[in-house]
Amino acid sequence: MTSIEILPLIALVAMFVIATFFPINIGILGFIGAFVVGAFLLGYDDKEILAEFPSSIVLTIIGVTYFFGMAKKNGTIDLLVHTCIRSVRGRVTIVPWVFFFCASVLTALGTFSPAAVALITPAAMSFAARTRMSPLVMGIMTINGAHAGAFSPISVSGVLVRDIVESSGLTIAPWTLFFASYGINLLLSVLTVIGYAVLARMRNLEFTATGSSDDFDFDGGESPRRAPVAGPGAAPFGGSSGGTGTQVLVRTPRTEIVTEPARQPVTAVQKLTLVLIAAVLVLVLHMPISFVAIAAGAILAFTDLSKQSEAIAGISWSTVLLVAGMVTYVSLMEEIGTLDHLAQMAITIGAPLLVAVVLCYVIGVTSAFASSTALLTAVIPLALPLLQTGALPVVGVVAALAISATVVDVSPFSTNGALVLANAQNIERPRFYRQLLLNAGIVVAIAPMLCWLLLVAVPALA
Repeated sequence: MTSIEILPLIALVAMFVIATFFPINIGILGFIGAFVVGAFLLGYDDKEILAEFPSSIVLTIIGVTYFFGMAKKNGTIDLLVHTCIRSVRGRVTIVPWVFFFCASVLTALGTFSPAAVALITPAAMSFAARTRMSPLVMGIMTINGAHAGAFSPISVSGVLVRDIVESSGLTIAPWTLFFASYGINLLLSVLTVIGYAVLARMRNLEFTATGSSDDFDFDGGESPRRAPVAGPGAAPFGGSSGGTGTQVLVRTPRTEIVTEPARQPVTAVQKLTLVLIAAVLVLVLHMPISFVAIAAGAILAFTDLSKQSEAIAGISWSTVLLVAGMVTYVSLMEEIGTLDHLAQMAITIGAPLLVAVVLCYVIGVTSAFASSTALLTAVIPLALPLLQTGALPVVGVVAALAISATVVDVSPFSTNGALVLANAQNIERPRFYRQLLLNAGIVVAIAPMLCWLLLVAVPALA
């Protein structure tokens, strides 16, 4: 590799380091890098540099977050979540899986993973506290659920990955990518529940894997009866508290179900929103999701014109900036030939399966500290020349990389992990932080190998 090809790669690494330690959107650094590479190394003018701007992806992010942001504000998303909880009649052992399913539905419909986790986590962690379910298991299930639906054909991450792959002339089945992500995250959740259940039985832990109603009396959906005991720790079950006491629950008669959430009347706006969501799901099979979502959002806008400034502000502009800057920069790196040379070096190793597992671990370990979305735009292009040889299944490798990048977001350093930590109840924060950190280490060690084995090695050797 020449110095002209190496310098942009060093700059890319520097961008991730800077964005990890400083509160700077990596997309800004990407645009600066794109200008330097384009103007000084390639001799491009501004129009040629911006020719690599991912306008389709940007419009998709704007449209999806605009529409579903308004659906969240008018209460439709809450309505869907509560409907799912009522559908299982409050049975304790099933409700955690309802939270998993609700989070997956939200992200599959286009909600960003952190937004879905932020919406589900308060109710999920409160439920865990009320039923003595492990907050660690509940947090993991909520995050895994959000990741499970994150690569649907209409989600931003799904559109981003497909656009990167198809721009190289390869094809990827969108539903295969979605079901691969859903299956892996579901499997990880099952393994988490089983593993914690075994550990709880062996070590007689204070929490259970799926919760229990044996010792509690739920009165009208409120927090169980409790008595304060002095000591450092989290807030009471029902929410925050000005004190620092923990809570001890009083043993009461056995119950079988948790009281269902109170029913709220469905408004006309919520009914319209549900119709529009259904219309988007149907039309996206034939039309671009970006324009369909923007049109649906525009219809909702007329139901409350006074809140349009809030709706526009609710668009995920930080993600728009991140994706646009990184995709533009990585595209110019491809123009220089940096990615092709790196891929050729990987191919010369002579073991495509080995290269694939190394890439899975690289993106998995790095994603525990850096932006998963930014890493997807940087690492997936590295694998494309390898995939063009036909030695490995395209959808398997891409899915393995995509899942490896997102599944480690249970780390307390990530947005999702931090949300779970912030909403934990009835457990000391430092202790819970260490549990999340330990779990993240286990996931980083196991998940990339699991993805590689099930999605790459088995199909390639079959």
